[in-house]
Amino acid sequence: MSTPTRVALIPARAGSKRVPAKNIRVLAGHPLLAYSIAAARQSGLFSDVIVSTDATAIARAAAHYGAEVPFLRPQELAGDQSPDIGWVTHALGELERAGRRYDCFSVLRPTSPFRRADTILRAWQRFAAAEGAHSLRAVERCRQHPGKMWVLDGDRMRPLLAGGPTTPPWHSMPYQSLPQVYVQNASLEIAWCRTVSETGTIAGTEIVPFLTEGFEGFDVNEPSDWWYAEYLVTQGEAALPPVTAEPWRVSMVETPR
Repeated sequence: MSTPTRVALIPARAGSKRVPAKNIRVLAGHPLLAYSIAAARQSGLFSDVIVSTDATAIARAAAHYGAEVPFLRPQELAGDQSPDIGWVTHALGELERAGRRYDCFSVLRPTSPFRRADTILRAWQRFAAAEGAHSLRAVERCRQHPGKMWVLDGDRMRPLLAGGPTTPPWHSMPYQSLPQVYVQNASLEIAWCRTVSETGTIAGTEIVPFLTEGFEGFDVNEPSDWWYAEYLVTQGEAALPPVTAEPWRVSMVETPR
């Protein structure tokens, strides 16, 4: 069997509200975007590394670090509530119209800067060995267990999860005795391109779990996440992918538009 062709898709829209311009905000000398590009290229897995963005400033930064931006994402696919299926379908469609077809794609979000080339390689090996899988998604153990979560109902509340034991109920049990539950993180996803066309989703129904290790699944979403990422780097507790390109000069970092 021939080796599947693979493309890395890096989503980097403008308009982040909680951490403004986070995709090109500088962490340890380079914009956040640079580390996902570096990890994708260093993995050696991908024919092409494509950044999907709606902003020319982000496009120029991406090109500086060795990614391609052959098109800009339409504004209607770049809102803070736009689902992934929209921009992924757009990206794969634009590439196919240019004569570039792939068997597989991987979504590598810039907000996971500690995901390295070896992380991607481990994930690919797991996906490639999973017969009948539609996709793979990075997950980690829940810190906040859904068995202790509630839904408000007027002036009362009820457990989010129904059907558990009643003596005692999950919300009154120690965390260690609760069923193991995993939550997805933003580190990476891998899927067959046919999953998108056949199911109308980027994941399908047969999803392989990939358990991230250490800070591989760390996700920058809030200002406190950014401060913690800087702390992890300065203290040497987490390693970023090595970036060989010259730093993207601060004067070159524009307001995304």
